[in-house]
Amino acid sequence: MPIVVDIDVMLARRKMSVGELADRVGITPANLAVLKNGRAKAVRFSTLAALCEVLTCQPGDLLRWETEDVEDAGGAGDAAGADETVGAPGE
Repeated sequence: MPIVVDIDVMLARRKMSVGELADRVGITPANLAVLKNGRAKAVRFSTLAALCEVLTCQPGDLLRWETEDVEDAGGAGDAAGADETVGAPGE
């Protein structure tokens, strides 16, 4: 996926554990792990705002876009599966 989540970077800079961040943001450690590991399909703006408030950072410090390699996008239906799950533009 071209969106990369850098929560680990901010946790290290703030010397904060995943459990502490989850408690302060008000989400479960399991849900934070899903987001942190890049497995989330979406994130609510309220959750993103809470993460930014607790970590004293900007959304761009937590999320960044990277181009996908052409080889990765064409492999084993990953791109088609993502479009079906998330929804193609215009749907």
